[in-house]
Amino acid sequence: MIFHQIATGGCLSYLIGCAESCVAALIDPEARQIDRYQGLAGREGLRIRYVIDTHTHADHFSGARHIGQALGVPVVMHRRSSVRFVDMRLDDGDILLLGTMRVRAIHTPGHTQDSMCLLVEDRLFTGDTLLIGGTGRTDLPTGDPDALYDSLFTTLRNLDPSLKVFPSHDYKGQGSSTLEQEFALNPRLQKRGRAEFTAMMRELDLSAPMHMTEALRTNMSGGKTVAQMLSDASAKIPFMSLAELKDRVARGESDLLVLDVRERDAYEQGHVPGAKHLPRGQLELRVNSELPDPTQRILTVCEFGKISALAAATLRELGFMRAVALDGGMQAWRDSNFPIERS
Repeated sequence: MIFHQIATGGCLSYLIGCAESCVAALIDPEARQIDRYQGLAGREGLRIRYVIDTHTHADHFSGARHIGQALGVPVVMHRRSSVRFVDMRLDDGDILLLGTMRVRAIHTPGHTQDSMCLLVEDRLFTGDTLLIGGTGRTDLPTGDPDALYDSLFTTLRNLDPSLKVFPSHDYKGQGSSTLEQEFALNPRLQKRGRAEFTAMMRELDLSAPMHMTEALRTNMSGGKTVAQMLSDASAKIPFMSLAELKDRVARGESDLLVLDVRERDAYEQGHVPGAKHLPRGQLELRVNSELPDPTQRILTVCEFGKISALAAATLRELGFMRAVALDGGMQAWRDSNFPIERS
C-alpha cells in the first residue's frame, strides 16, 4: 500500500494507493490541501479513483466536491448522508476495489448518522468515530450517544484488535494507534456500560466548533465558503496600494472615483477625502444611476479590505472593466495616519 497521512492543524486526511495498479483513494480531504493531494498523487504516479468522506464534517471544510469535480471521479459517502453532491452511496459492508486493495465500509453511526469507518488491509480509518484517546462528540446534528456506544462496543470491539487506527483528528501528533491500545487505554472506552457511557457523552459540555454553521452548510450543499468567495473575487481584480491612493488624493486627481461601500454610519465617521458613498448591499440596485460612466476607473474601499474586493469583482461583472479594490481598508488607512474626511 502507498500511504500518506496529511495533517492540517488537528485534521488528518489520507491518500492510499495500490502500487501495482497505480490507483488511489483520498479519504477526508481538507479544502486547503487540494494542490498538495494532487502533487502527492502525481509524485507517486497514482490516479485518484475515489474521494471519500467518512462523515459530514462540522468542524472543517471538506475538499471532496472540488476534487471530485476537478478530477472527474466520484465523491463517496455512506447511504445515510444528506450531502447533495455525493455520487456513490455505500451501505454497511460494501467494498470499493482499488487495484488489488479492498476498501470496506463499516457503518458506525453516533458522531453523525452517516459516520463510517474504512477497513483497508491492516488499517482502520475511523473518521470521528474513534480518536486516539477519545471519541467523536455526539452533541452535533444527527449525533446519538446510544448509537456511538453500539458502534464502539459492538461493531469495532469485534474487529481484529491489532488493526491500526487512523482517525480524522489528532491534536497531539500521535498519528495512529491500534484498536487494542484504544480499548485498553482510551479513557472514554473504559466506560463500558451503556448507561455510564451515554451519560458521560451527554455531560461533556463541549464548546461548538469554530465555523460549524458554515462548515455544515458548505459540506452538505457544496456551496462556497466566505473565504472561497473572497479568494475568487480577489483573483478577478487588480488592487491599489494605500500609498498609491494617498498620493493620488494629494494630487487631487479627478480621473479616479473612490467608492466607499461601507454602511452610511461608518462612511460619515470618516472616509477617504472625496470618496463617494454607495453601500455594497445596494450596489447592483443603484449602479446605473450612481455610476453612469462604465469607462471610469473606480476604486472600491471598505473597512478591512474584503468587501471591497467583492464589490470590485461585481463591478467588473457589470461592465466596469477598470474597477479596482484598495489593498487594505479604512482601518489600515487610519492606522497610517492618512487624511480623513468626515460628513
